[in-house]
Amino acid sequence: MADRDARAIMFLAGTDWAGATRGPLAGDASNRRYERLRHPETGETAVLMDAPPEKGEDVRPFTRIARHLCEIGLSAPRILAEDAEHGFLLIEDLGDDLYARVVRAAPERETLLYEAAIDVLLTLHKAPLPALDAYDATLMTDLAALAYSKYRNGIEGRADGEDRFRSLFLDICAKYTPEKPVLIQRDYHAENLLWLPDRDGAARVGLLDFQDAMAGHPAYDLVSLLQDARRDVSPELQEAMIARYLSGSDQQPDSFRAAYAVLGTQRNLRILGVFARLGREFGKPHYIDLIPRVWNHLMQDLDHPALAPVADLLRDTLPAPTPDNLKCLKST
Repeated sequence: MADRDARAIMFLAGTDWAGATRGPLAGDASNRRYERLRHPETGETAVLMDAPPEKGEDVRPFTRIARHLCEIGLSAPRILAEDAEHGFLLIEDLGDDLYARVVRAAPERETLLYEAAIDVLLTLHKAPLPALDAYDATLMTDLAALAYSKYRNGIEGRADGEDRFRSLFLDICAKYTPEKPVLIQRDYHAENLLWLPDRDGAARVGLLDFQDAMAGHPAYDLVSLLQDARRDVSPELQEAMIARYLSGSDQQPDSFRAAYAVLGTQRNLRILGVFARLGREFGKPHYIDLIPRVWNHLMQDLDHPALAPVADLLRDTLPAPTPDNLKCLKST
């Protein structure tokens, strides 16, 4: 029996779920593994998270942020049991109704679901900010530069333009450092949100994959939601949801929209690099298939005047995701 499975059995033996049946759940891009448990007596379900510390995983950020989100009335999974030392959590099962699945099955509900997701952000951004590292201009620039070191270098074997980009983009990001940062979940999109129609208000949205939360600009998670790397969100819905957020917040519209474009550029550049790396270095080529959508988001953001100092540089130095270029990324 594998060591991790033996440890999981030992962990569950100390809970009310010792005799539960176990079945696999879909994972994510990390080293975490998930199982759904069914209680042998009540039939209730829960989720086992296996996050091996020896592979760099740490469950403590998840538990801290989950408890914060629950305290302010949002629907993160409740923590039922934990063994932080060995990387195991038993958490509430919020079901399988991911936004992406619900909208695919019932497109007429898309606007309702996205309105609820905006209401989550409004609730979150009005709540006190817990102690978090800052998603600041230096970090944003470093992550955006992955578009050169991983994406361009993966296609062309060179990263020309990276130093010039860093210099210019750092100044742009510094201009949009928020006076009042908020908790940003950083992966707030349709495959990390669950529809919970039996709950009320913003609690109708189940939240997942928030353990990398930081303190950043209120526009960041909005960009993550509306410029989704995995599904198309129409320009009309994007505009309606930005307007909904602005109407419920105290943000100044012009500066917020400029920040939205800057953060969209930063996020999409980072994703280009991350997806190229996942494909080339970790044997996950399906991420490369998502790159054209990310590229289109990037081109849209670069049209905003706030990106004028770097727009031409990025268009000139980053290779477009042509079929040949995508094939090149997959070939390694």
